[in-house]
Amino acid sequence: MKQIDYFYNITPDLIKYLNVEIPPILNPKTKRPFDPRELLRIFPEGLIKQEAELERDKIPVPKEVLKIYSTYRPTSLKRAYRLEEYLKTPARIYYKVEGETPSGSHKLNTALMQAYFAKQEGIETLTTETGAGQWGTALSIADSFFGIKTKVFMVRISYIQKPFRKTIMKIFGAEVIPSPSDKTKSGKNFLKNKKNYNGSLGMAISEALEVAATNQKVKYALGSVLNSVLMHQTIIGEEAKQQLKKYNDYPDIVIGCVGGGSNFAGISFPFIKEKLRYKKKIKIIAVEPKACPTLTEGEYRYDFGDSAGLTPLLKMHTLGSGFVPEPIHAGGLRYHGVAPLVSILKNKGIIETRAYGQKEVFGAAILFSKTEGIVPAPESAHAIKAAIDEALKAKKGKKEKTILFNLSGFGYFDLKAYEDFLEGKLE
Repeated sequence: MKQIDYFYNITPDLIKYLNVEIPPILNPKTKRPFDPRELLRIFPEGLIKQEAELERDKIPVPKEVLKIYSTYRPTSLKRAYRLEEYLKTPARIYYKVEGETPSGSHKLNTALMQAYFAKQEGIETLTTETGAGQWGTALSIADSFFGIKTKVFMVRISYIQKPFRKTIMKIFGAEVIPSPSDKTKSGKNFLKNKKNYNGSLGMAISEALEVAATNQKVKYALGSVLNSVLMHQTIIGEEAKQQLKKYNDYPDIVIGCVGGGSNFAGISFPFIKEKLRYKKKIKIIAVEPKACPTLTEGEYRYDFGDSAGLTPLLKMHTLGSGFVPEPIHAGGLRYHGVAPLVSILKNKGIIETRAYGQKEVFGAAILFSKTEGIVPAPESAHAIKAAIDEALKAKKGKKEKTILFNLSGFGYFDLKAYEDFLEGKLE
């Protein structure tokens, strides 16, 4: 297939077809819209320009990034024949294999863009947070490709549960710190309360932001939530559209798991484009853990993106910036908020949402492993569970349905989670 050389920016279509105003980022002190230039002390300028783009729906991929993409993109689109056979369903199930990237997940798509912007602007270090470790791994790899240093604050419970993730980051030269830590003011404040010991993505974001805000040679990189970051992932769905043509097929249902929203946006936004523009009848499902039900139970309001209140205010579905989720193994989904663009789609009824418990998700993951021969990341297993449920609905209704989901990452560094499930230790 022809290489996809652009990202899809959904913002113009939301404005045109849903007649919405994109809620501005607010200054937490004045409650007035943030001047994007004020974000330059935290983010690379190139990223901020993309974040503010409201008119162009196609954003070119820089040649330097496209060259690296060509070593692993397009990722495979596979049909789950054996899973279909096991379920005895008339549904056709397809999945995009983002675990084929060098980082083992979809996160490298935006990590390369952010490292590229940093290199263009002479930035020496990028600092970030990571939950399960997939984002930290991706940024470490991208930074090493562009000769940039990496400092990662890893949620402490994931630092303990997934030790080999931090080893991979260190292989690529990253400094990895369990969060909350005693390395920052915000980290020290979090540690005063014992219930914060396991950490959260909100806490790790606070620590990374603090480092970026106090050092001119350091900028912050974010693996989800931002409009620009979601945009970088849309190469996934754009590829899937082309690949499905080879099967002479088109999805009735598109599914992605949701933490901050990046992999969900990556697979779904290009199909939402066709839903909005051409009235395609597609069910779009966002799946999250019951332990962190941001979309299914969160309020739609302005909130901080971190736990210490260092970020601007974002309008999103949120459980509250002080929310500390249970230490489930799907660390990448343990975030109190969700991307503003995904929140708009939820608010407008364009997407459906559902939440699953940890045990039923791992049960689906085991079934997928046995039938398809791939061990999925715990995050991706949420999408698998929804795909299985939809396939069984098709079976019950005796209807042919085409189901597409994003297998956002492999689970070979999450084997402790699988061991706990098989030994009956999961809550």
